[in-house]
Amino acid sequence: MQKIIVRKPVVTEKSTRDNEKGKYVFVVAKNANKLQIKEAIEQMYGVTVESVNTMVYNGKPKTRYTKSKVISGRTKTFKKAVITVADGDYIDFYSNV
Repeated sequence: MQKIIVRKPVVTEKSTRDNEKGKYVFVVAKNANKLQIKEAIEQMYGVTVESVNTMVYNGKPKTRYTKSKVISGRTKTFKKAVITVADGDYIDFYSNV
């Protein structure tokens, strides 16, 4: 069984603006390294990846007030990868919609 490396694309205003520059943002598996991410993106989308930059975001503390008590917890930690593709290549997220 093959593990899932690329979880989902990140579609925000900033990441959409960077798409015009050839940079795409994905949420990836926490234990994936840059070479694995590069191979996965090239296989999934058929593009040439020039560089991969990764960053790990720690979960934020969250508190919710209910009638009986205060519930405290954290959001999940995740890893984000910024993929730069070669000139002329692009990734179309909306082709299957």
